[in-house]
Amino acid sequence: MSTRFVGLAGMLLLAAPALLPAQGTGTVSGRVTRASDGNPVSGVSVTVQSTRATTVTGNDGRYTLERVPAGQQTLTFRWPGYQPKEAQVTVTAGGTVTADAVLEMQAVLLSEVIVSTASRAPERVVDAPAAISIVDIPAVQAAAMTGQVPRALAAVPGVDLVQNGVTDFNVNARGFNTTLNRRVLVLQDGRDLAVAFLGAQEWGANLGGLEEAGRIEMVRGPGSALYGANAFSGVMSVTTPTAREAKGTKVSLSGGELSTFRGDVSHAGVLGAGRFGYKLNAGYSQSDTWSRSRTNLNDLADEYREATDTTIGPTASFEIRALNGQTKPGGAGVPGEATGDRDPIQNLYGTGRFDYYAANGAVTTIEGGATQVQNELFVTGIGRVQVTKAIRPWTRVAWAHPNYNVMAWYSGRRSLEPQYSLNSGLALEEKSGIFHGEAQYNRSFMQDQATIVLGASARNYQVNTQLTLMDAADDDRSDSYYSGYGQAEYHVVPQVRLVAAARYDESNLFEGQFSPKGAIVVSPTDEHSVRFTVNRAFQTPNYSEFFLRVPAGAPANFSALEAGLRASPLGPALAGVPNGTLFTVSAAVPIWARGNPALDVEKVTAYELGYKGQLGRRVFVTVDGFFNRLTDFVTDLLPAPQVNSQYVPWTSPTQVPPQFRPALEQAVRDQLNAAGQTLAANALTRLADGSTAIVVSYGNAGKVDEKGVEIGASIAVTDEIRLGGNYTFFDFTVKDSLTGDVLIPNTPRHKGTLEASYRGVQGLELGVRARFVDSYAWNTGVFAGPVPASQTFDANASYRINNYVRVNLIATNVLDQQRHQMWGGSIIGRRVLGGVTATF
Repeated sequence: MSTRFVGLAGMLLLAAPALLPAQGTGTVSGRVTRASDGNPVSGVSVTVQSTRATTVTGNDGRYTLERVPAGQQTLTFRWPGYQPKEAQVTVTAGGTVTADAVLEMQAVLLSEVIVSTASRAPERVVDAPAAISIVDIPAVQAAAMTGQVPRALAAVPGVDLVQNGVTDFNVNARGFNTTLNRRVLVLQDGRDLAVAFLGAQEWGANLGGLEEAGRIEMVRGPGSALYGANAFSGVMSVTTPTAREAKGTKVSLSGGELSTFRGDVSHAGVLGAGRFGYKLNAGYSQSDTWSRSRTNLNDLADEYREATDTTIGPTASFEIRALNGQTKPGGAGVPGEATGDRDPIQNLYGTGRFDYYAANGAVTTIEGGATQVQNELFVTGIGRVQVTKAIRPWTRVAWAHPNYNVMAWYSGRRSLEPQYSLNSGLALEEKSGIFHGEAQYNRSFMQDQATIVLGASARNYQVNTQLTLMDAADDDRSDSYYSGYGQAEYHVVPQVRLVAAARYDESNLFEGQFSPKGAIVVSPTDEHSVRFTVNRAFQTPNYSEFFLRVPAGAPANFSALEAGLRASPLGPALAGVPNGTLFTVSAAVPIWARGNPALDVEKVTAYELGYKGQLGRRVFVTVDGFFNRLTDFVTDLLPAPQVNSQYVPWTSPTQVPPQFRPALEQAVRDQLNAAGQTLAANALTRLADGSTAIVVSYGNAGKVDEKGVEIGASIAVTDEIRLGGNYTFFDFTVKDSLTGDVLIPNTPRHKGTLEASYRGVQGLELGVRARFVDSYAWNTGVFAGPVPASQTFDANASYRINNYVRVNLIATNVLDQQRHQMWGGSIIGRRVLGGVTATF
């Protein structure tokens, strides 16, 4: 069904251009130069206003726009650091007209930057009805060089950027971060980048496409009214350039500490008198890892010794499996020091894109690619998991028009070699795919006084873990989601805009969810706005929380417990129970982690008050305050009888006379508690087949109020020098929680960033950033402990030797401050990389 759906969507998209009215077209070409010295300016965006058709200038400052509708047209020339300019041209059918432009340098007016993620339609950032930030191009390019895309968000107010490995990050906003966080929806050109089974990001597989001038927008705060499930704390939207915007060839090479090497090559061009465009991209990266094996009882203490003042002694547990490339002596139950060299983290990727450009500005796109990832390590609620080798294929077809957007995409994941739970040594498999189709319409009315956005989508998940993570009844499954959404905006007066949005989501995995949003935006001038918003969002449990079925530890030996009961006054009641079978197999009672298919979604109701303002031509300020109420948290793994209605406290065997059963069951709990085995006492139950087991599972519980303030500022000291900074305050109050479930936000109370950058006319770019994070407690799954305060300094430099070659240098954690950013995560050190990029 899903394959036919995507195929039908593809045929409709390919047919769409044929439905458009034909008209005469011509060509516009020209050259863009800098006013101060007459030198060409590359990378300038040249847009036809009537159709939004866009290209960029090459190294020589020249551009060509083909298939421009005949008649009077207005071109807009834009590039950060230069004053935008418009030019009027008259295009004749079949002819060519020249439009040159001379740009004056000026400080970037951030209030004039156009964004589209907050409303799913273009608008000035100062008018957006949400807390939204734009990551500038140098930050994106620096992040692409490191292979660490989330690092581009380091200067965004309110964002928690928690790093575990070289490419493993957790990106969150506004509290209650977790391992494998999925409260922020991450999109690339509208395609959800999450892994189907866990719903979280596999950042190492999201490397391609950003070597060019990618764009990132980050919306903080709930976004389910337009984006649905899992836009719980925000939306991160990555946009890559079309083939026409990336014409030419680019080769990037970089390397440095941790034995890092990275190579990327891309080529894009146009064919058929500008009707068709193509873009190809391929790359490879390799790096050592900061992760260490923990197969000995003192390994965690040794690893964390330089990172924290907290005393960590030898632990009672250890990981059974060493990191790939290393070996541990002895059997599975024997600790030992891992020896050998760790296998490097490797990523190999390739993408291809084909565009068709219609004369009215519509673009039809067919693209796809795949990334192979090896040896990255993830921290999960049940321990660390290492991916040996997996592949992430994807494809997308889209038809984008100024008023319409139709899209279908597929995103998959397949374990080429097993991924391993280091705690248990179990091999875990995943073969999954997400199929999605969506259509959207937007239009303005009443001379732009009113605007609407309407859309609908359908999505299908297919997940198969080959019985390594789910049982036969739940595995190899297919689940569907359907949604419809809309947003309406109305200018009551030019200075006051009302916004109302709503979305309805339905699935066979959860009850239908209605997500409304309301906002009022007051703009006393074009440079200032104040907004108040109220919205609701939700997050669905992932497949692990719904259907997990894995051992949670070595079997427990209750033989002594049984023997003690037989010697007690309750002994005669056990006469009919064969010896050694009181707990089915008393010498080996299994311990299971099980999902809960009856879980409800997590919910948040949010209230926000925000201000954005351009103060003069050189200062831009944002202030956002929020109050959120979160309910129905999915708990950590707790004793199943407490949270999952499928399980009840352990009951006596049927051979025990009924009058003795309550006393026997109480005696079992009492003796386990007295022996310090509280978890076993509360989690002892019977499985569906009647056998005894210790089971932990998930449930819904809890109510938390959270509040905070996010402040950001950017100051253009001169046209070349910019200073910036942000500060975030966060606080929370637990209103209700379940016994045994620890509700903490895994978020610092205070954090902030200071940065400075220089972008010179002669091609020199410099940047330095300091990030300050308060200490905080971390508790998710099996990992609970303190995270120390950190002060991290990053620096980058870039110099354009000529119009074709640029050299780059970037250093993260320059002072090599040894810190873990989540308890259980790896210690993150310094990394210095150098590179060269050639364009031609």
